Amino acid sequence: MQPPVFRFAPSPNGRLHLGHAYSALLNERLAREAGGRLLLRIEDIDRERCTPENIRAAIDDLAWLGISFETPVLHQSRRMAAYREAIVTLMEMNLLYVCTCTRKDLAAFADSHPDAPRDPEGQPLYPGTCRRVAHMFSADSALRLRMSEAIARTGPLTWNEKGESISAHPERWGDVIIARKGIGTSYHLSVVIDDAFQDVTDVVRGDDLREQTAIHRVLQTLLGLPAPRYHHHDLIRHDTGRKLAKSKGDESLADLRAAGATAQEIRTLLGFG
Repeated sequence: MQPPVFRFAPSPNGRLHLGHAYSALLNERLAREAGGRLLLRIEDIDRERCTPENIRAAIDDLAWLGISFETPVLHQSRRMAAYREAIVTLMEMNLLYVCTCTRKDLAAFADSHPDAPRDPEGQPLYPGTCRRVAHMFSADSALRLRMSEAIARTGPLTWNEKGESISAHPERWGDVIIARKGIGTSYHLSVVIDDAFQDVTDVVRGDDLREQTAIHRVLQTLLGLPAPRYHHHDLIRHDTGRKLAKSKGDESLADLRAAGATAQEIRTLLGFG
């Protein structure tokens, strides 16, 4: 019997903070308790924001915390061929369509339709504007999933959340983007492809990604990929109650190190002393 496989998969578009540290340390603890393997995956499909400097800094922060991962480290930016192959499969199933809508277009729709249905994150569902137009695909366009048709193919779905069967409701997300313009893939597509490629059995990540699991279950089923077990943990939050975010300028692990904090103090602070 193969040992369970855990992975920590940051998107290094800035310096790691305490929230990242908590998730990495929880993966480490659960992998150790299960006698499993622990992988590091760098989710750097956004090459503009995930700079080489940020990637090196993230790996350095994790080493400073004393977390040991198997090598080699997988970088998603080197896996574009695998994502393109999955996109071709979905296109052959007639489940994708080209979307040329801009952020300005979507913002205008949201402003003019305040009562439009919204996804679990509170954003208006995509109104399907490009579903009715046969656009040619280019680097300046995105690809969206025909969610209703996808669900018709998969039927009802569930996922394993800490041993409990959870009903998935992907319809709440509408026609999600599968390939972002200028990038050629998306978080949703890349994460399911790489979890399968790396034989990941246990996905341990923040509760802010819990609802998105429904999208991942659709893609896993359509592409014939295995479904890992999921463990969505509570988030480390700012004093105001919001989740920590690099974009908000929250104190990074590098800041804490510069102020004299030790790795053991961070581990103790987060409950891993």
